[in-house]
Amino acid sequence: MRPTGRLHIGHYFGALQNWIKLHNDPQYECFFFIADWHALTSDYADTSQVAQNTIEIAIDWLAAGLDPERCTMFVQSAVPEHAELNLLLSMVTPLGWLERVPTYKEALDNIKDKDLHTYGFLGYPVLQTADIVMYGALESDLVVPVGEDQVAHVELSREIVRRLNVFYGLSFDDEELRKKSRAWRYGEIAMAMRIHDFSPNLSEFPLNDARWKEVESKLRAKILEVGIENALNLLSVAAQADELVRVRSVLREPQAMLTQTPRIPGTDGRKMSKSYNNFISLSESDESIRVKTKAMMTDPARKRRTDPGNPDVCPAYDWHKLFSSGETLAWANHGCRTAGIGCIECKSAMADHLIKWIEPVRQRREDYQQQPQHVLDILDTGSKRARMVAQETMDRVREAVFGWDKTRANLNAVPRGGTQNVKAGN
Repeated sequence: MRPTGRLHIGHYFGALQNWIKLHNDPQYECFFFIADWHALTSDYADTSQVAQNTIEIAIDWLAAGLDPERCTMFVQSAVPEHAELNLLLSMVTPLGWLERVPTYKEALDNIKDKDLHTYGFLGYPVLQTADIVMYGALESDLVVPVGEDQVAHVELSREIVRRLNVFYGLSFDDEELRKKSRAWRYGEIAMAMRIHDFSPNLSEFPLNDARWKEVESKLRAKILEVGIENALNLLSVAAQADELVRVRSVLREPQAMLTQTPRIPGTDGRKMSKSYNNFISLSESDESIRVKTKAMMTDPARKRRTDPGNPDVCPAYDWHKLFSSGETLAWANHGCRTAGIGCIECKSAMADHLIKWIEPVRQRREDYQQQPQHVLDILDTGSKRARMVAQETMDRVREAVFGWDKTRANLNAVPRGGTQNVKAGN
């Protein structure tokens, strides 16, 4: 989450509720971070509140029920490896992919009070990809809990990772594959990978550099299309092909985990948002809750108290479904449809249940608010834990990209005294 200030009930039901379920499930190792670098992509002109907002969000997370013993909670900028991986991923990400991101074009069209024509804003999906895949172990599935509107972002992350894996995780035994004795392997690889016009003619062997580059390019393009993991499965059916075409994942491709989120409109019926000022914060007072819910929008077709209403189109009834008991829900539904109750009465009952729900969250928040150093300690501990994982990931990525360990090992293998100094001019 970006550190934009205190969270509201839309954040809880849209994200935190699912996070809590996941971190209570022992099959998942969860990482949750406050994206302070992402805040700079659009709010770079004023960073005065980023640090305090980071603390406020952490307090809200803890108050909502996230347990730092069951997950890793950290601050993005405290793990500089995110920036390094972002840089390496940006090297292989086509510019057109970023320019076609719908939310990028939408923001440029709709946000006029900020200059978003920056490299950082254009490249935020690449940084987002680095954030996700940094914590994906190669031997485990990497899932990202998102709603349907976020699936496209995960798809783009997968495509970016796929390109990096193909560039730096794919190698060929070209010495063997150029030999005439290996010509028959091309047919098997072509069939397994479903590559058309792939196999060279027998008369072309041994393959010269130009012909080998053509063959290699086609194979790389196909693996880029299907992904490293699918390529491994396809090549496994071709006899000994995996010995000649070596494929390994450098980073794990992420998968979207669709989460069910209830509809929670703002008090004016639009999407709940701080920019619309139509929200109830997790720290909202009882008095403020009653004032805001009393003015809340209801069924727009119900003009008079005696008119029957339709709870299916009423924002207040959507909130009833989140906070009220089954008995109250049935009472509100029937009373609305029959005009047995008025909107003020209905909203007042909903507010009672909302206050009852929010009271323990608000109390926990007040407790943590009195212990800001404890909250910072939780973030510092989580950041150190996250960085240990990130360093392991970056060791693997750096070696795949640059091969320094291999180069050093080869240099160390040269016997001492195996070279001689030569005088200048000889």
